[in-house]
Amino acid sequence: MQQQKNSLKDQKQAMNRRKQPRENDRLFKFMVAINVIGWFVFLAALLVFHYARPEFISGVQAFWGVTGRQEWSASLSHYLVALLIVCVVISLLVLIIKRQRNRRENDYYGINGYVLMFAAASSLIILYFEFNS
Repeated sequence: MQQQKNSLKDQKQAMNRRKQPRENDRLFKFMVAINVIGWFVFLAALLVFHYARPEFISGVQAFWGVTGRQEWSASLSHYLVALLIVCVVISLLVLIIKRQRNRRENDYYGINGYVLMFAAASSLIILYFEFNS
């Protein structure tokens, strides 16, 4: 009985990961989970951006003398930059894992990691010039 359990365990360890579906791979599941977390962090950054940016004063509001905040919120701007940096780090982590794991010809590279990194990095660059102008 014990030998059967050991042989079954050896068979599972000897199973070639290339022959099993990607959805059964733990690293693939981890990579997908990290990528989803990265997108949720990006959505949080968009929400923080909405409240951190200067308020838009329309023509009617200016006519009636309604005032609004003309500068970025200092406290929320720090959170915004931190969230965008976390997005860049998460997307780089996912891209590094994909590069190490996806080496076969039929493996595909998901574009969402690149899109997340591009969006977060370009937002950081724009904010840098906005804050230093």
